[in-house]
Amino acid sequence: MILPLWMAIKPNLMFKKIVICISLVLCINTAFSQNYPEKPTQSPVADFTGTLSEGDKQKLDAKLKAFEDSTSNQIAVVLIKTLGDYEIIEYGNGLIRKWGIGTKDKNNGVLVLVAIDDRKMSVQTGYGLEGALPDIVTQQIIQNDMKPRFREGDYYGGIDAATTDIIKYTKGEYKAPAKAKKRDGGSTGGSAGFIIIIVVVILIIIFRNRGGGGGGRRVIGGRGGANPFWWFLAGNMLGGGGRSSGSDWGGFSGGGGGGSSWGGFGGGSSGGGGSSGSW
Repeated sequence: MILPLWMAIKPNLMFKKIVICISLVLCINTAFSQNYPEKPTQSPVADFTGTLSEGDKQKLDAKLKAFEDSTSNQIAVVLIKTLGDYEIIEYGNGLIRKWGIGTKDKNNGVLVLVAIDDRKMSVQTGYGLEGALPDIVTQQIIQNDMKPRFREGDYYGGIDAATTDIIKYTKGEYKAPAKAKKRDGGSTGGSAGFIIIIVVVILIIIFRNRGGGGGGRRVIGGRGGANPFWWFLAGNMLGGGGRSSGSDWGGFSGGGGGGSSWGGFGGGSSGGGGSSGSW
């Protein structure tokens, strides 16, 4: 009697274990398939609540894009109404992975997440910036920059102060690609052209001052105009300088001011670093 009973109970326990495992898998899958907002393509500032004014968003947008251009670090500012049943750190980690905040090779993204209706906020980092922006620092940013301003209803002020401190801590951690630097440093060709102009003007003045003698007249025309040879030489020098500058310039990236030239998030991920708080 004992053996058949044991054999009857064992399959029943196995079935329960299978059910539990399947339930856990479904829960995990549900968590990862959280319905996050669509990834922005024009700006790293995404306000899904209408809390920030257009002017506030533009100022944040310009600051974050300039920082990304000079360091390759990506800071995303996201405002949502509610987290639902999720903890803000859990939601933020999923959002970093879903949107790919930061570059794929460096994982150098930072997420500033604010849930307005829940009165919760977090600053979370990708793997690559956990050393420059450890949890103790993200907590200080939340407590000192965001919390007091949020309590007064100054959401832009809190986010602006937080992103300014994030930039201070992470600046210099990574450098922009050489191509981007070259585009930003396109003034080199212009400087060379300016020096060439000065040299040509000095040469013309020197030869004009010597124009009284017979030798000078071979260089300067009878009415003080430069001999065509010198104008030809000057033109060649200036033309060469202009071509040099033009070849280094990357041109406009299309669409004019601001959002349309942003390349979007680069595929970064998160290891769970960061802090959260409420106000």
